[in-house]
Order: sequence, then C-alpha cells, then structure tokens
Amino acid sequence: MKTERMSVGEAVVRFLDNQYVSFDGVENKLVEGMFTIFGHGCVLGIGEALSMGKHSLKVYQGKNEQGMAQVATAYAKQNNRRKILPCVSSIGPGAANMVTAAGTATANNIPLLLFMGDTFATRQPDPVLQQIEQPYSALVTTNDAFKAVTRYFDRVTRPEMLMSALLNAIRVLLDPAHTGAVAIAMPQDVQGECYDFPVDFFKKRVNRITRPTPVEEELQDLANEIKKSKKPLLIVGGGVKYSEAGETVAKFCEKHNIPFCETQAGKTAIKSSHPLNVGGLGVTGNSSANTLAKDCDLIIAVGTRFTDFTTASKSLYADKKVITLNMSDFHASKLDAVKAIGDAKAGIIALDALLDGYKSGYKDEIAKAKSDWDKEMDRLTHITIGKGYNPEIDAHMPDVVENFIKAHGEAMAQTTAIGVIRECIPKDAIIVGSAGSLPGDLQRMWTSDCKDSYNMEYGYSCMGYEIAGCLGSKMAMPNQEVYAMVGDGSYLMLHTEMITALQEGIKMNVLLFDNASFGCINNLQMDQGVDALCTELRYREGDKPIREGKFMNIDYAMSARGYGFVTYTARNEQELREAIADSLKQTTSTLIDIKVLPKSMTHGYDGWWNVGCTQNPRSQRGKSALANKEKMLEKARKY
Repeated sequence: MKTERMSVGEAVVRFLDNQYVSFDGVENKLVEGMFTIFGHGCVLGIGEALSMGKHSLKVYQGKNEQGMAQVATAYAKQNNRRKILPCVSSIGPGAANMVTAAGTATANNIPLLLFMGDTFATRQPDPVLQQIEQPYSALVTTNDAFKAVTRYFDRVTRPEMLMSALLNAIRVLLDPAHTGAVAIAMPQDVQGECYDFPVDFFKKRVNRITRPTPVEEELQDLANEIKKSKKPLLIVGGGVKYSEAGETVAKFCEKHNIPFCETQAGKTAIKSSHPLNVGGLGVTGNSSANTLAKDCDLIIAVGTRFTDFTTASKSLYADKKVITLNMSDFHASKLDAVKAIGDAKAGIIALDALLDGYKSGYKDEIAKAKSDWDKEMDRLTHITIGKGYNPEIDAHMPDVVENFIKAHGEAMAQTTAIGVIRECIPKDAIIVGSAGSLPGDLQRMWTSDCKDSYNMEYGYSCMGYEIAGCLGSKMAMPNQEVYAMVGDGSYLMLHTEMITALQEGIKMNVLLFDNASFGCINNLQMDQGVDALCTELRYREGDKPIREGKFMNIDYAMSARGYGFVTYTARNEQELREAIADSLKQTTSTLIDIKVLPKSMTHGYDGWWNVGCTQNPRSQRGKSALANKEKMLEKARKY
C-alpha cells in the first residue's frame, strides 16, 4: 500500500478538499472553503495546514464561533444540503461557542461539520489553558457538551483514528434521513503529529445521494387511505425542498385536486401563487391553512417532522387520519401514522401511479379559504398608525404603544412594514430569519414564486441565526439579493458576522425591526396573565420594576454605519420605500433600522401552542389561559 507521511491537520485538509457529491447525475464539490477562529488549540495544527499546505480551500475568518457556524448552517441549507463550510475552533470557550450552532443544525437536519481543538491526548502539560478539570474523570472535556446536540461525535486521540472519523463524518453529513451536526474533537498535540496515511485515502471521492423509493406494500397502504378520503390536505415539509420535489408534488396535487400547506422548512418549495397553496400551517399558520386542516379528513405529510408548531401542539388535526412519506422512519412514525419510507420525489411519483384517477371532493372550499386570507392580508398590510394609541394594535396595553411613540417619535405596524418590503425588494430575493415574532408573520404573510427563497430556521428558533444566516445564504447565492429579517433582540445577541461580510466584500442586507423588546415573549407573558418583566428595552427608574421605565431608543443605523454599512432609518412607509430603493443601488452591505410598534404583529388564527403556564394563576387573564389549556388538551392528540 502506497503511503504518504503528513500531519493529522494536513490530512484533514487534504481529505476534505477531495470530497464531491453527486445527486441526480449532477456533481459538485462538497467543500470549497472553511471558517475558523484561530486559537492555541488549532492555529498550529489544522491552522498550519490551512496556512502552509497545498489545497484549493478558501479560508474565512469568523468573528464569533457560534456566528461562523450559523453562517455554515445557512450556507448548507441554501445549497439544499449538498455543500458545506466546515468550521474550526480552538479549545474551551471557542469550542463551547459552537454548541448552540450544532443544536441549530441538528434540529433542522442541516449538515454542519465542526472541528474543535481539545486538550492534550498525552496529558503531559495538564491542565492546559482553558481546560476544565473534573475530579471524577480525566476523559471529560468541554467538547463532551457536543454529544447532546450532534448526529455524530468523535475524538481523535491517535493519528490513525482520523480516517474512520472522517469517513463516518461524511456518511452522516450526507444522510438525507439523519443529517445534522458532526463534531470531531482534535487534541492540539495530535493535530501536529505525523502518520503514514494511505495515498488512496485522499483520492477524489464522489459521494452519491440517492432517491430510495418506498416499498410497494407501504405505498399501497398510503394509496388506500387517500382513496377512502374526501378532503385530504397535504403538508409540504422540508423534505420536499431538499428532495427538489416541489414541482412533482404540485403536479400530484393538481391531478388529484388536493390543497397543500407549508411548514417553515417547506416554504417556497412550491410557488406561493399556486391556486392549491393555502400557505403556512399551525401555530404560525394562516387562516386558510388552519381552516382546511380542521375540516379535512386526511393529512398527507411529506417530509415533515411534526413540530408542535406544525401540529398546533397536536390539537389542529387531532382526530384526523395521518399518512406520511419521509426518508426518516423516526419522523414518519409520529402521530401513529400510516407510513412509507423513502424520497419525497420518488415516493410521490410511485404513489401517484396507485391512485387510479382519484380526485378529492373539494369544490369551492379551497378558493374561499384563500379569498378570506387575502382579505386579512390586505388588512394587515394597510394598518396605519398616527401619533397616539391605535386600538387596532393592542386592546390590552395602550400605554405600551403610547410610551413607545414618545421614545421614538413615529413608528409603523410590523405587518405593514412586511407588506412594503415584499412589494419593494426583488421578486427573487432570499429572506433569512429565525426567532421572535417575525417567523410567525413571515410564514403567514410572505409570498414568493422564486424557489428556495425563504431560509427560515425554526427547528431551534435560534436567536442570532438571522444575520449569520444571511451571510451564509449570500455566499451560496451570490447573484441574488439576500435580506436578514431580524428583531432588535436577536440583533443585539449576535451580529458579528456583519464584519465578515465587509471583510470579504459580500453584500448583505439587514432589515432590523426595532420594537424595543423581545416582543414575541412579551406577548407570551401577557397572554398567560404575567406582568411584563425583562422582555422590553426600558430604563430602570429607581427601585421600580423595569417594566415601568421609559423605552430606550437605540440608533442601530449609527452603530452599523460605524462598521462600514450603508444605513438608513425608517419610521413610516415612505421612508422605508425610499431606503429599500436606495439600498438596491449599493454595492456594499446595508442596514435599515425600521421602527415598528410593539404588539403590531399577526395573531394565531386558531393555532394553539401548549406552554407551561402556572396551575396557580394570579390574574384573571392567567386563569383564562389555564382554562383554555385544559380545554385544548382534552381535544389534542395524546401521542
């Protein structure tokens, strides 16, 4: 066997540089670049190989380890999981910063490859800088925290272990059913050690992603259930997007007159304008989808993992028969479903052949549901706010609106701002979001006929994904405008990769919705009868609760301008239109600081969310919330 002697760090780089993916006969390079923040645990190992070795990888400098890994997650998602940006960190806090990003990727089934520096395998200099010592075990390091949030975890304590670790990493990363974060701990001494690696290990490897078709018996079970139903409703999940099955599913629904709705991950797999597309479903769904879900007699779930937001905490279609088509047996088996295991596109094609000319019994119900939602959309996008309290915004807290306007002078409704943005940005623009009230507003309100133009991370709902994700999406799709839809709370939590965008000359657009609060969670407090506390940006005044102070008014545009962004502030529709128009002329990154009123987001449209409210409420609203929860639990599916 021919071998070549090299360091472990160089072997990592050489191996990754020769990985390719083939899907439907199209081949692409899996790894074109890597992100890193160097520290003593990686700069002289993998770092030396990246700096001094021969390879074709572009190396990017992250600003926060969580941020760079969120960039990589969004990049992989925008590339439909067929390209990745591995991330390299030092030991200790640098590694721990990536735990959150690993959870984000795993919850959303997105491939993310992480290399974390680790303490010495020899233990000779222990305890090294940033090492956590545990009296009960010398085997435990910071990196053991990754075990709970990854699909595959390994620790390379000898050079020859690297080969099986990397092969397993690629296996998991490219598994459509169980992909997620892969974390490989690399002791800083081992990274520099040399070994005689087989030359064949570094040859070009083409990893095939295939389309398994469900077995005939399972497909026949699904077909039998569909033929018995009069009003089925199909759920388009993320599996439809990653399978690139949108057009196939749309034709299937047209042929059989079956309306379909979307999860956050499935949105824009099929055109929003399709006459059978009734929009977002569940807790963050709209009235048209939720109405049809309550009235249907069969749920056809394609490529979804049934989060509590998709099922409205198992209350929305609790008494309906459920059938599933999914690559994952684990997800397909939920809700006691009749299941078929396989690829969405291949499965739908095979299922269609078994339906014998079936058509649903829907008549004008689909068009009526869509028409009713269109009227609500028109209302939401035309709310006008004068100075002072508007009862249309929030009947419970007029002082919140009035105090916010005192601090900011003028502001617009959040839903109106979304309407203006949709009207003004390019039709093929990609929007990126994650947490707060915006994901609900956007799943309900956002429309696009451009495939894969909606990159919403809502499996983990990770604050801080938005701006990093915007950069990752732009890196994946450099010829499209990309917009981060981010609240002020998420912006304050993590926006450091804005600097990376400037450094790399990559234009990103940040649409910052400033309502001086964690508005979504403030709503949750209020709806459950809890007095607002630490969910608004207010000044503390003496010994009073912070909720009684004045709202802060932060000039986010000034802050971003200091970084080098072209910035704007918009307090009304005209200013927002003018800002967007000018931002489209720019070649560098932009930020629009949009002042929006608290409490001006969409509501739930009968999508119930089961949360842990107290069983000993102290307010009338709390008592009402508890009573509603008990009523809904009686109706909800128990398993």
